[in-house]
Amino acid sequence: MGTVPAATAPLPGNASVVVVGGGVIGASIAFHLAEAGVRDVLLLERGDLAGGSTSKAAGGIRAQFTDTVNIELGARSLVAFEQFPQRPGAEIDLHQVGYLFLHTDAASAAAAEEALALQHSLGVATQLLTAAQARELSPATDVSDVLLATFHPRDGYCSPESVVLGYASAARTRGATIRTGVEVVSIQSIGGHITGVETSAGHVRTPAVICAAGTWSRAVGDMVGVDLPVDPLRRQILVTEPLSESLLSMFPPTMPMTIDVGSTFYLHREGPGVLFGMSYQQETHGFRTTYSEDWFPDLIEAIERRCPALLDVGVAHRWAGLYEDTPDHNALIGEATEVDRFLYATGFSGHGFLMGPAVGEVVRDLWLQREPVINVHTLDARRFAAGHALIEHNIV
Repeated sequence: MGTVPAATAPLPGNASVVVVGGGVIGASIAFHLAEAGVRDVLLLERGDLAGGSTSKAAGGIRAQFTDTVNIELGARSLVAFEQFPQRPGAEIDLHQVGYLFLHTDAASAAAAEEALALQHSLGVATQLLTAAQARELSPATDVSDVLLATFHPRDGYCSPESVVLGYASAARTRGATIRTGVEVVSIQSIGGHITGVETSAGHVRTPAVICAAGTWSRAVGDMVGVDLPVDPLRRQILVTEPLSESLLSMFPPTMPMTIDVGSTFYLHREGPGVLFGMSYQQETHGFRTTYSEDWFPDLIEAIERRCPALLDVGVAHRWAGLYEDTPDHNALIGEATEVDRFLYATGFSGHGFLMGPAVGEVVRDLWLQREPVINVHTLDARRFAAGHALIEHNIV
């Protein structure tokens, strides 16, 4: 990149493929394409790298899902996160403390046991725990109504920004061009074939576009007549003040990402404090990123029931971000039929960060027109028109 800032450097006149979106998905795709020897990869981000949903993520990574494709994407990405210092080569502050799911009703417990069997068949060594064992791992948790828990020790959390910057830096090193502060205005095509993209910084000739634009993907799809049913949904996160000495034993650094399945309330250690949040059932779709206390009654109720000690700690930070939500809360990954060489990876509904490494590999393979490392045909955006929604129970 030399001494010219990415935001002000001129755009190349040509690109073999344009990746739209500079979050974890776009950065991973750019890296994996460049690593595979694809020349003239151009990634365009209208803001800053990791400046959208990625920067607002809780940073959780896991393989504990209930559907095969999600398990495989999560598990393959776990390996990539573990190997990140070697490939692509960056430190990401990885904490493999595990994910602990708490199940409090019979239907949820039964689904968890069924999912555990599927995870085992796919090489994910999730453990079935009693309520008492769950309490040992997460001492501040009230488990009086917990029927069973599941725990996978290789799950955990890491730094989203570090992952994105690690991929972006390695992509540049391998020849990719990354430009921030550049918005894609339109995509041109002739006879069903993409010919170029018009941007806020000029025109680029290209035969291929990959949409990794997160909550803005619907608008990008509309540019070529492709329906990408992605809607923004606000989610909010809080981080406490540093824990007092008296609370450190209740929230040890080794505590897992702990999730109350019934309410979706979750928490994990974050530096000297605790990060926590949950979904708000009354939230409606829209591009709202201002923090609101509308969810406080639900949140306080969940804390009082599941982790009352948390009420004794002040809040130091709070923020709101956007989930890229789809009708079945599962991702859209595939290649469009309406126009040639328009690919997409979006709509992850809160799971994009943890699946980013594997998705980059999958989209690389789809672009190269070879069998992808994971079969993602069930995530094709056309599934909704065909009435084939994907069922995933471990959604947080």
